[in-house]
Amino acid sequence: MVHWLYVAIVRPTSSFASLVWRPGSQSDSAKKKLSKVQRLACLGITEAIRTTPTGALEALVDLSPLDLVILGEARSAAHRLWIMGCWSYLHPSQGHSCTLTRLQKSGTVFNMGVDVMKPVLNLETKYRVTTLTIEDWSRGPGTPPEVKRVVWFTDGSRTAEGTGSEVYGQFPDRRLSVSL
Repeated sequence: MVHWLYVAIVRPTSSFASLVWRPGSQSDSAKKKLSKVQRLACLGITEAIRTTPTGALEALVDLSPLDLVILGEARSAAHRLWIMGCWSYLHPSQGHSCTLTRLQKSGTVFNMGVDVMKPVLNLETKYRVTTLTIEDWSRGPGTPPEVKRVVWFTDGSRTAEGTGSEVYGQFPDRRLSVSL
């Protein structure tokens, strides 16, 4: 249970926005703090004695060092943003912008194309709503004008005969009506 909590909650929380704070996570003091967090998780998972080396615990439970996980997440995010055209080079050799520069210099794998699709917001409606008048529906109870497409109608209004509700659906080849 502790392993699942660590892998599913603590590690993603620690690596959130890693592209931005990756340069700071590579300092020696940050690596020590990250190592302490992972060591506590490893001790909770294995219930080993406190003198067990951290590297041995990480190997035992198959966990990569947390600073390397953060570096991997930052590289993945940089590559994804670059491929989708959302990356801008303001200062390619400074801050988090150097992550992509180093990534592209590290090998040809990251310069290859990938199969991704940029999300596009499409506000085009695929349906049309037609509001009919009482006269259009007055040919009889639940009888709308003839329509060639799917029509659904609900009625819970008050009339001279009283109150009630009705659901009416019409398909091009059949009709369905339920009155309550």
